[in-house]
Amino acid sequence: MNPNKQNLKIALLGTRGIPASYSGFETCVEQLGQRLAQRGHDVTVYCRSHHITHPDDTYLGMRLVKLPTIRNKYLDTLFHSLLSSIHALKERYHVGLYFIAGNSPVTWIPRLIGTKTALNVDGLDWKRDKWNSLAKKYIQFAEWFAQFAPNLYFTDSPLVQAYYKDKTGKAPPYIVYGSDIDKLPPGETLKQYNLEPNRYILFVGRLVPENNAHHLVEAFTKTDTDMKCIIVGDAPYAQEYQQELRDLAGKDDRIIFTGYVFGEGYRELGSNAYAYVATTGVGGTHPALIEAMAMGNCCIVNDTPVNLQTIDGCGLSYNGAGESGGAEALTTVLDHVLSNPDEVQAYRDRATKHAAKVYSWERVTDQYEKMCYELTGRPVPARLADVESKVHTPPAT
Repeated sequence: MNPNKQNLKIALLGTRGIPASYSGFETCVEQLGQRLAQRGHDVTVYCRSHHITHPDDTYLGMRLVKLPTIRNKYLDTLFHSLLSSIHALKERYHVGLYFIAGNSPVTWIPRLIGTKTALNVDGLDWKRDKWNSLAKKYIQFAEWFAQFAPNLYFTDSPLVQAYYKDKTGKAPPYIVYGSDIDKLPPGETLKQYNLEPNRYILFVGRLVPENNAHHLVEAFTKTDTDMKCIIVGDAPYAQEYQQELRDLAGKDDRIIFTGYVFGEGYRELGSNAYAYVATTGVGGTHPALIEAMAMGNCCIVNDTPVNLQTIDGCGLSYNGAGESGGAEALTTVLDHVLSNPDEVQAYRDRATKHAAKVYSWERVTDQYEKMCYELTGRPVPARLADVESKVHTPPAT
């Protein structure tokens, strides 16, 4: 550990681990953890041994602890977090940063030896269709228990913050995700899928029902364009839904399913799309959406309150619900976007500027770092004096 007494020993727990290769939480851990390490903190990331194949015990300045888990849809996350929390006892971290509301029942364990714990609860995971009724009840219990088990719980969106305030009477803090991401020119990934820059519509996300990729697939089959539609994503427990998507696409060879694409391939696809479509219907702030904005995309979102708050007028929306919603509403917006390239460019410019101003990983790391100092009761370094407090003002309701 760095001998500087101001520096902290920090653990990041509750995700699949890094290098990031699945979802937004893993990306957050990778981006946040490496920046904390660069600032002199001793950072450890707990990883699921079956998921992380990186051969070394360090990555981008972070120590990796790889532990087994039960490879089951319902037990995978919580069991691994339990083992990680027990392992953390002997490590005596100053701060344990947990992710995912379902982990709240184990966040008290490191507190037994004085570690301060904080939990990013994300957004209303119980609404996801992938969970059965028992799992939904457990997640709702875990959301409630998050008030008591860690020293602090927080979320990534002022709208989810307002939900918790309504349920508990108190507003938890919120810290947004970051979006800094370098744009890439056309390269091997576009060649692999026979794509031309600015000649395809892009979707990125887990292919599960609540993410509503079927809105885009169905809508795109109704468009009159020679552009392509690229569906990037997968999900280990949703094979039936993915087959439904392929059946919906039918013989439309303009629609291409790539499976997971990470790293430079993901950035290349995001940097060269004509437009990005976020059909997600539940959850908090979606990292892929703010990364799409940072890469200069014209973004079209399902008009949930969280999605609308994320784009903040710097993109377009469609009605994702109701009799006239979903694919029908999205078709209208797609037709408009495909016919108005000048408007698309204007939205690209606005999205890029908004992402740079609001969703900076350096800014996000400042907020996490200040939160860690405040949790431990240590003096906050002068360089963080002007950073917003961890307790943000909730939106008006």
